[in-house]
Order: sequence, then C-alpha cells, then structure tokens
Amino acid sequence: MGDIVNLNKFRKKREREERQAESANNNARSGRSKADRAATAQDSGREKADLDGKRMSPSEDDNPCEPDTPPEPA
Repeated sequence: MGDIVNLNKFRKKREREERQAESANNNARSGRSKADRAATAQDSGREKADLDGKRMSPSEDDNPCEPDTPPEPA
C-alpha cells in the first residue's frame, strides 16, 4: 500500500515556489536594491551641492535675461 501524504504540504510548497519566482521576476524588473538607490541619491546630492558651490550668482532671484523694471503705476 502507498504512503500517506499530506497534500497541504505539497500545495504550500508549490505556492511558495510560485511566489519566489514572481518575486525574482519583480526584482529583475524593478532593478536596483535599496542600498544602490540610496548610494545614487547620496552621490547626486553631493554633485548638486558641488555645482551649487560653483554657481556664479548664488541668488535664485538674479535673472540676467530680464531687466529690472519698476512696476507701472495703476
């Protein structure tokens, strides 16, 4: 006579493997890990700060294209 098997174990194992396959697919699709994203964000922040330090006019209000004109009286 055959051995008695617990079908719940097989069902759960199959579902677990399907979830792992889907997870691997999602990871490959979304790309990078959290550590990689954090490192990139830190590098871009450092580069932005470096460029801001080299800015010719530190004020955002300075726009060389628009001359300063007084407002017209109403």
